Amino acid sequence: MTTTSQGSLRKIIGASMVGTTVEWYDFFLYTSAATLVFNKVFFPTSDPLNGTLLSLGTYALGFVARPLGGLVFGHYGDKLGRKKLLVVSLLMMGISTFLIGLLPGYATIGVAAPILLTVLRLVQGFAIGGEWGGAVLIVSEHGSPDRRGFWTSWPQAGVPAGNLLATAVLAVLAAVQSEAAFVSWGWRIAFLLSAVLVLIGLWVRLTISESPIFLEAQAKAGDKPEQAPIVRVIRHNWREVLVAMGARVAENGSYYIITGFLLVYLTQDVGVSRSVGLNAVVIGSAVHLAVIPLWGALSDRIGRRAVYLFGTIGLGVWVFLFFAMLDTRSFWLITLAVSVGLVLHGAMYGPQAAFFSELFGTRVRYSGASIGYQLASLGAGAVAPLIATALLKGTGSAFAVSIYVAAMCLITVVAVALARETRGTHLGQDDVRASVPGVA
Repeated sequence: MTTTSQGSLRKIIGASMVGTTVEWYDFFLYTSAATLVFNKVFFPTSDPLNGTLLSLGTYALGFVARPLGGLVFGHYGDKLGRKKLLVVSLLMMGISTFLIGLLPGYATIGVAAPILLTVLRLVQGFAIGGEWGGAVLIVSEHGSPDRRGFWTSWPQAGVPAGNLLATAVLAVLAAVQSEAAFVSWGWRIAFLLSAVLVLIGLWVRLTISESPIFLEAQAKAGDKPEQAPIVRVIRHNWREVLVAMGARVAENGSYYIITGFLLVYLTQDVGVSRSVGLNAVVIGSAVHLAVIPLWGALSDRIGRRAVYLFGTIGLGVWVFLFFAMLDTRSFWLITLAVSVGLVLHGAMYGPQAAFFSELFGTRVRYSGASIGYQLASLGAGAVAPLIATALLKGTGSAFAVSIYVAAMCLITVVAVALARETRGTHLGQDDVRASVPGVA
């Protein structure tokens, strides 16, 4: 098996993380803007909460396109290689985000505005559906098994880095502008800045080498006819896909409650300024960024499942304190609530890339990992802010939201408990089946 030098591996990790940070900057920028601005610019109604629900509806549609993106990018990533598809996903995400920054509002072009916004959001979702699998797999397949959890946690850290960057930009713009100026045009600056970030990410991503494990598997297959990767996944790896989906439910759903729905709850129910929520998420995201590699490294020592279960159970308990701390209106208690929530989330997200990579063989790894990852995002993260907002509106209390998050955690505990430990798996094997008891 080809061995990657430490210097080359660090370059690959850096390129993967930079690209992931850029793409998730774009994606999270939309999420934050949907809760703060889009309800006024693209979905003006007499009831602010209804406008927010409509705005979050387009947010959720981005998740609808993610499984399709995972399917398409996964298929070609398993056929053509990881690197090519990573470049395509970055370009698609960057162009769509830039165009959102130029899009006229409802007051200018009427119903065409929310329609065009929805189309661009679907493109974003399609691109991000292919991003995650390629970014983590190209690192997984270069690194050694004994430190895979640590190495693959760095592309994972690109997610809070992107969120940190997006939220920080919006927070600065909101702080230096009046409410009217921010809603009118100020928010667009953050979207237009993505063009610069994409050029940087594209330059870095073009410098990395293709996965040696993929190249070896491709050479071994030669010209022999093979089933499409998705067909092989459905026939032989459906258990692994279900494990990945179940493991993703609490991780994905809780993240968008902590970082997205939080802004709705604080501004419309608790009654604090948007800057309080944005600044709390900025600080929490910085903590999140720091702990993800630590959790990944710990999973190399004690196993993926132990770390994952700790985060899931911890978050299921913490969510009942989370909203009580938000209700205090204290900036520091709100920040503490967000930070602890994201630390516990990191215990799931840190080992996740290695865990999912180790579930599948090389020739179906991009497809299998992407499909499991993105299908869960459709049923968890896509609807989490919508369900949470509806529960808040229907009950008038955040306790129902806490019950909802705890239920997602229970699903994930069951999925991870049914999985077999994958730490130490050699990815060069073409049929890695180490996830579910009873699977050979």
